[in-house]
Amino acid sequence: MSASGTAAAGRAEQLLRQVTPGRYDAYEALLQALAEDRVWMLLWQGSAGSPDAQYGNMQVEGLGYAPCVTSAQELAVSGWTRTHEVVTGRDIARVLYPDRWGIWLNPHAPGGGVGIPWLDLRRIATGLDRMPAGPLRLSEPAIEIPQFYAQLTQNAHRTPAVRALRRAWVQPALGAPYLAIGLDLYDTSPGSVDSVRTMMRQSVGAVPDGLPVSTVAMSDEYDPVTMWLRANTRPFYDREAHASPAPATGYGYPPPASRAY
Repeated sequence: MSASGTAAAGRAEQLLRQVTPGRYDAYEALLQALAEDRVWMLLWQGSAGSPDAQYGNMQVEGLGYAPCVTSAQELAVSGWTRTHEVVTGRDIARVLYPDRWGIWLNPHAPGGGVGIPWLDLRRIATGLDRMPAGPLRLSEPAIEIPQFYAQLTQNAHRTPAVRALRRAWVQPALGAPYLAIGLDLYDTSPGSVDSVRTMMRQSVGAVPDGLPVSTVAMSDEYDPVTMWLRANTRPFYDREAHASPAPATGYGYPPPASRAY
């Protein structure tokens, strides 16, 4: 993962200067550049590539970040006297996000630099176009589409892989809001996944034109929509409750204001 630290400032460093509070378009462009650019990770101990290498760490608003800089020039002015490791943004994202660590770019810079929380590192690692731009605003859906829910519930009952379904209204920082369906499955074997895809294809015909619908796996412990669904909703379809009715018994983004620019 290590490489020479002599390259000139890349696109990410240039875009970093454009990021200001509320400029989610500039922040999204920064994430896109980070996926391809390199960062200089500050090592608290050990050397690049050694088994005892350990990144520095910092806590901001209860979230963990590993500090780094965006070029050899920034490293020189940062005052960092220990060793460092040069990696691509995508590579470090793959390493850090599973442990829920983000990166903090140029913490020595005037204003304190910019923090990239682990949820955005996950987007970099898995593909920025595959997940909505955060921070997300999540709520119970207010739109009335009983025909779709009835069709989906019927089809879910005929699909043995489905344990339960949940729903959320998702408003990304950029892009159109959409309805998310949380899929709680008994297993994720290829056959089960194919049957659930068929279930959704058979159901979306009842969705009004122009209403985007997406799905999330309730087994995904890193997805912010899934985390919200687990914490804030009950299933609108529950196979086990349907079979044996029982009496009812009584995420990772920092708040927008806490993200430093």
